[in-house]
Amino acid sequence: MRVLVTRPAHSAARTAQRLRNMGHEPLLLPLRRPVHDSAAAAAALAATSGAIAVTSAEAIRVVSALGETLDPHLARPLFAVGEATAQAARRLGFRSVFSSSGNGGDLADLVAARGAHGLLYLTGIPRAETFEGRLRELGIGFSVAECYRMQPVAPGPAEIEAIFAGGWPDAVLFYSRQTAEDFFGLEQLRSALPEGAAIRLLCLSEAVAQAVPPTLKKTVTIAPMPDEISLLSLL
Repeated sequence: MRVLVTRPAHSAARTAQRLRNMGHEPLLLPLRRPVHDSAAAAAALAATSGAIAVTSAEAIRVVSALGETLDPHLARPLFAVGEATAQAARRLGFRSVFSSSGNGGDLADLVAARGAHGLLYLTGIPRAETFEGRLRELGIGFSVAECYRMQPVAPGPAEIEAIFAGGWPDAVLFYSRQTAEDFFGLEQLRSALPEGAAIRLLCLSEAVAQAVPPTLKKTVTIAPMPDEISLLSLL
């Protein structure tokens, strides 16, 4: 099966290897790239002392660049969406890591259940407001440090032509709503998925699926859990 991967290049490389191991042919078309602001992360960590929350492994990649500056903060409780992000935090040296298996709302519930105080949310832009909205509903105080930005990457005509030179992909993987919006916002990509084409659109969550045009909704399948293992299980 030919599978189009739309996530950023550094993450797409790992996904591509997983797909090859499953016997599929990955096609890589990154539509966003991260721009890190490690100084913002360092300043926020230095100004706080409570628990830390992350809803993306990208935040872990940002703080991994801090070196010894991060050492005093590795004992702070860290709350993460998804076990993969939690594992990345543990590999970096965080010693008290908790993960939720759902979305940002589930993570906020976990924070509340653990009684975390002085929460610092390391995040990026753009982002969904699910986590922050649920924290407010629960009356949990928190501060936000925007330490990375997912910058759009518009593929050129030659790159798109090369992707579709062997025909349409059998499936397209969408990991974020922003990326799905980017994909369908490009005429050359949108026209490559004509109505009636037998191309499966596999989405990490319902929020991601909302970015798919109505005429293609019948080709959408949503992962049972918002993680890559669940998404790839749909293939």
